[in-house]
Amino acid sequence: MARFALLARLRHPVWVFDIDRQRVYWANAEALKVWDATTLDELRSRDMGRDMSESVARRLRQYQSDFERFGMEFSESWTLYPNGKPRSLQVVFSGLRHQGSMMMLCEALGELQADPNTLRSAEALLHLPVLITLYHADGPALYRNPAAREKVLDPAESWQGHLLHAADRELLQLQLQQQGKGRLVAQVMTRHGERWHELSARHCRDAVSGADAVLISEVDVSELKDAEARARYLAMHDTLTGLPNRNFVLQCYPALLQQAKRQGEQAALLCIDLDRFKNINDSLGHAFGDLLLVQMGERLKALLAPTQQLARQGGDEFLVLLCAPQVQQQAAALAAAIVEALARPLWLRGQEVRLTASVGISLCQDGAEDIQGHMRHADLAMYSAKDAGRNGIQFYDEAMDARARTRLALEYEIRRGLENGEFEAFYQPRVDCLTGEIIGAEALARWRHPERGLLFPDSFIPVCEESGLIRELDRQILAQVARQLSRWAAQGRVLQVSVNLSASQFGDPQLAASLQGILQESACPAQRIELEITESLLLAHDQHTLDTLASLRAMGFAVAIDDFGTGYSNLAYLQNYPLNTLKIDRSFISGLPQSSAIPELITSLCRILSLNMVAEGVENHAQLDWLRQQGCQQYQGYLCSRPLSLAHFNELLEHSTAPA
Repeated sequence: MARFALLARLRHPVWVFDIDRQRVYWANAEALKVWDATTLDELRSRDMGRDMSESVARRLRQYQSDFERFGMEFSESWTLYPNGKPRSLQVVFSGLRHQGSMMMLCEALGELQADPNTLRSAEALLHLPVLITLYHADGPALYRNPAAREKVLDPAESWQGHLLHAADRELLQLQLQQQGKGRLVAQVMTRHGERWHELSARHCRDAVSGADAVLISEVDVSELKDAEARARYLAMHDTLTGLPNRNFVLQCYPALLQQAKRQGEQAALLCIDLDRFKNINDSLGHAFGDLLLVQMGERLKALLAPTQQLARQGGDEFLVLLCAPQVQQQAAALAAAIVEALARPLWLRGQEVRLTASVGISLCQDGAEDIQGHMRHADLAMYSAKDAGRNGIQFYDEAMDARARTRLALEYEIRRGLENGEFEAFYQPRVDCLTGEIIGAEALARWRHPERGLLFPDSFIPVCEESGLIRELDRQILAQVARQLSRWAAQGRVLQVSVNLSASQFGDPQLAASLQGILQESACPAQRIELEITESLLLAHDQHTLDTLASLRAMGFAVAIDDFGTGYSNLAYLQNYPLNTLKIDRSFISGLPQSSAIPELITSLCRILSLNMVAEGVENHAQLDWLRQQGCQQYQGYLCSRPLSLAHFNELLEHSTAPA
């Protein structure tokens, strides 16, 4: 302690505080009185950190850093709590390196005699997390509270130098000149790098010198600004692919179009839609579909130049904005490359997937006045590409508007037709291959249009599927069938009718409740109805598919796979599903008996799995003879009858026997 012998002679309290250990290391006699300690050893034994608040501990670490970096010395009012009793002193703090540690030399200049409010405000100023700095009007800081000292990079900087951008400096200077005060959120340089601070400034005078000064308080709002930036990003980008989204297109593409116009360039907007992507979601699940969308987005990005803008509009639809002097040729070449790239096979989760894409192109000379007009034109051209057979390209022309209006009118008519009960079930007989007896039927939807007469499914089913009306159509046909089965049962006829269940209806969480309601309303036993699902629905092989099929079987419904052999099913999966029937697609029946390899495979599979067989599209006796030899139980097709209205089907039941 010889080093402190000279300090021991001072008449005012002096002590050395070990910041690292949070204890008094040394104190003179006057300091022992301040700390209400009997001996130095007793004072040194006190653990000051035990009752120290986090804010005080943080300030002490800040002091230590100030001593290390700048060799600073400063005077502050400080309230001590010796043995729990408050004492407010004016203390000069400076750094003292001892035994390898930076300690704090504390010199008490005297006890403060201010009123309680003054003492409390001074204490609050020291521990306030708000950064408070008093600047000379045109120079460096006159005072910083500990929070400001903790963040400052250069203690000699002026308030102008504290702000990173000249525009912010000019704005705050103007506010101070005109109003004597100012407020803004600006980027500042701190010890921790660039940060966003909310600053409040006002003109004042230095209480010591009386000179003009500027008092600035600051609050760090970087986390809020980061959250705002993140929110803006999310509002303008697709969370799945990371691509700009529809909001980005609507807000940013107009400026890009104007820029292209000023530069003498033309613009083209390409709308890209994946063909039959809904089948992927229905069969393999939305999680698989999301992975596929990400991969397709990556393929598109790899094709584009940096100046070409790619966005995901939503669902399976993407947009590309292309600007060039001769844009039509470039747009056609790019669209062809896109169609080729997206059609390449893709392996995901051990599954090979093949998709195609349809591309519609809107050129800037097509008459669209704004970006929304371009988007509508490109969308119409894309749907025209789908109508032309998919996996192709179409440029917008005015005739597409008329076709779009026609489609919209058709959707309206379908809604009205569903409300007015214009859709009815037609029945195609299902015949026992051995006896020729009509033992049931397949129900098929027809539209008895009040003006255009009887319409077949290809004229309304695609629009029903695109608009979501397919669920209501399925429900109405199923309800008609259930009521008719009850009438036949009352007449002593026991028939089973198969009804198509669309992928949309199969995925409906309310499917079981809807079916149960139909059964109760019609008093039809579920065993009289066979529900037909497409082979693609089995591709997912997930728990939802299994649970749905199991619940249908538990209700008493029979379940059939329609058009079997045309999809991508793994045949090994079939044994895991609760199925009753496989319907062999007409494309395999038409070549019989000459082309029989695939039908033989399917019939063998049915025998192994103990599944009923129904052959579709049987048109002659040679086909029927072959099916009988293979053990096929039932057939349907023109050899017996085409689909019939209810009245004609009843006549067939009364007067005819099918070929056997």
